[in-house]
Amino acid sequence: MVTERQGDPRGFQSPFEVQVPAGCGGWEEMYAYHLAFSEDRRAFDESRFWFQDGLHVAEPLYPFDSLLFECAVVALNQANARLFALPPTLGTECRLLNGYVYLSANAVTDDETLARRAEEFARRSGYYYDRWDELYERWLERVEAATRELVELSVPELRELEDESIVTAGRGLGSSHALLHAYDRLLEGVDRIFQYHFEFLGLGYSAYLDFYECCRGAFPEISEQTIAKMVSGIDVIVLRPDDELRRLARLAVDLDVAAVVRGSGSEAELSARLSGSGGGERWLADFERTKDPWFYFSCGTGVFHHHHRSWIDDTTLPIQTIGSYIARLEAGEDISRPYEAISAERERVTEEHRALVSEEMREEFDERLALARTVFPYVENHHFYIDHRYLTIFWNKVREFGALLSEHGFLTDGEDVFYLRHDEVREALEELRLVWSSGAGVPRARRYWQPIVERRRSIYDALCAWAPPPALGPVPDEITDPITVMLWGVTEERVREWLSPDGAEVLTGCPASSGSVEGSARVLVRVDQLDELQDGEILVAPVTSPSWTPVFHRIAAAVLDTGGIMCHAAIVAREYGLPAVVGTGTATKRIKTGDRLRVDAVNGVVTIL
Repeated sequence: MVTERQGDPRGFQSPFEVQVPAGCGGWEEMYAYHLAFSEDRRAFDESRFWFQDGLHVAEPLYPFDSLLFECAVVALNQANARLFALPPTLGTECRLLNGYVYLSANAVTDDETLARRAEEFARRSGYYYDRWDELYERWLERVEAATRELVELSVPELRELEDESIVTAGRGLGSSHALLHAYDRLLEGVDRIFQYHFEFLGLGYSAYLDFYECCRGAFPEISEQTIAKMVSGIDVIVLRPDDELRRLARLAVDLDVAAVVRGSGSEAELSARLSGSGGGERWLADFERTKDPWFYFSCGTGVFHHHHRSWIDDTTLPIQTIGSYIARLEAGEDISRPYEAISAERERVTEEHRALVSEEMREEFDERLALARTVFPYVENHHFYIDHRYLTIFWNKVREFGALLSEHGFLTDGEDVFYLRHDEVREALEELRLVWSSGAGVPRARRYWQPIVERRRSIYDALCAWAPPPALGPVPDEITDPITVMLWGVTEERVREWLSPDGAEVLTGCPASSGSVEGSARVLVRVDQLDELQDGEILVAPVTSPSWTPVFHRIAAAVLDTGGIMCHAAIVAREYGLPAVVGTGTATKRIKTGDRLRVDAVNGVVTIL
C-alpha cells in the first residue's frame, strides 16, 4: 500500500508539468494511445505516486518493443490480482512519459476486501505450493513447447510465382495468407509466453515474504540481508551460461589448447586455429554443443530488441570471457563460483537463528523456510527460459519480417521495423500482400513509412539524452507494498534520497550483498559499454541483468540505481559473493567514472571520496 500526502512542498513534479525535451514533440504517437498520461484522467493520475521502472526499462521504449511491456504488465496484473488474488494488490497502473515507464501500485486497504482475498489466496496458492515440483515440470514442458513453436514459425517468401505444389496439392492457401498468419502467431506466442512468465512469480515472492515476516516477528532487528542469506546458495539455471564458460576454459587447459583459445578474438579465428588437431577439434565440438541452449543469453534485460544480439548471434563476449577465465587459471586462481562458501554461510546463519526461535514458532519457521527455498529458484530461472532464450528467438523473427519489408522497399533497412508499432507493422504487411498479389500495383508504403521512421529515430535519440525523474506526484507517507519494496527497492528512505540535493557525497541504498570495499568507479549506462570496464573497478549502472555475470569476477563491487533485496542483481551478487548496493536512485547521475568510492554494502552506504 502507498498512502500519499497531498501538496507536500518537497513533492515530485506532476507528470503534466514535465516538459517535453527539445526535438521530442509528438513522441506519444510512437506508442498505444492509452499508455500516456492524459488530460481526460488527469485528476486520477495527479493524485498518485509514480516511480520510474528503471529496474526493467532503464531506457525509452522503442515503438515495437512497447508490445512486450504491455504484455508483461497485463500478465503481471492478471496473475497477482485475478488468478491468485494476492491480498494487498489489485495490480499496477502503468504510464509512459517521454518514452520512459512509470508505475503506480493499486493497493487494497480495506479490511473486508483484504480478508476476502486472503481466503482466496490461501486456497489458490496452496494448490500450487502443495504441487510445486509437479506444476513446475509441466510449466517447463509448456515453455519448451512454445519455444519449439517459435523456432518452427516460418516467415514466407513472396516469390514471383507460388510453388506449384500448392496447386497440385489442392491446398488453396497461398503466401499472402501465410504471411499474416505467421505474424499473428508471433504476437500471440509472445503474449502467451508472458502469461507463463508470471504464472509462478508472485507465488515465489509471496513465499519469501511469508518467511521474511516470520523472521521479523521472531527477530525485529534482523536485517533484510540476513534473511536473504538463509535462502541463498541455491543453484539456479540463470547462472548456468557463465558456469559453462568456466567449464570451457578448464577444458581448453586440459586439452592443451588454452593459448590458442585465449588468443582468439572471434569464432572464425577459433575454428581456423583449432581445426585439424585432436584437442582443438574436441574443444570446438564441445563449444558448438554448448551454444544451444546456453548461448541464447542476451546482453540485457530482454525487454529491448537491441539487447538481443545475444551470445548466439555474436559470440565475441563469451569467447573473450573464456579467454579471461583461462588467464586466471594460468595464474593459479580458482575460477569457481563460491557456491560452497555461500551454502555454508547460509546454513550457519540459519542454524544460528533457528536455535533462538521459540519452540512454539520453530515449526512455522521450518515450514516457511522450506517453502521459500523450494520456490526460490523459479524467481530467477524463468529469466533464462523466457527473457533470454525465448526472446532471443522472438526478436530475430521480428527481424525476418523487417527484412521482408526492406526487400520489397517498404523500409530502407530491416532494423527500421522497430520504429513502428506492432499494429503498424501489420498494416504494412497488409499492403505488402495486396500489391504482391497482383504484381502491378504501386505501393504507397515506399513513401509513407520511411519519413515516419526517420522522424521517430530523431525523437528516440533525443529521448535517450533526457534524464527521467525517479518519481512523479505526491510524496508517499508510507510504502508498504511488499513487491514494490523487495523488487524495486522503493521505500520512504529511497524517496527522501531522491529528493536530496544532487551534490551530496553520500548515497544510501539497499544493502543487497555484504562486504566493504574502496575503489575507482566505472559508470556504465548501456550494455554496449561493458568492454570499457577495467579489472578491480566498482561498477555503477542503472541496472544489471543475469547476463552481466561474466564480468562480476572482474569488479570489486556494484552500485545500482534501481532494485531491492530480491531484485535479480541482488540475488546474483549474493551468489557470487560480490558487495552490492542497489536502489540508490541517482548513483549514475551523481557519480562519475574515475571517482573514488567507498562502498559499505553491509549498511547500504556509498561515499564519494
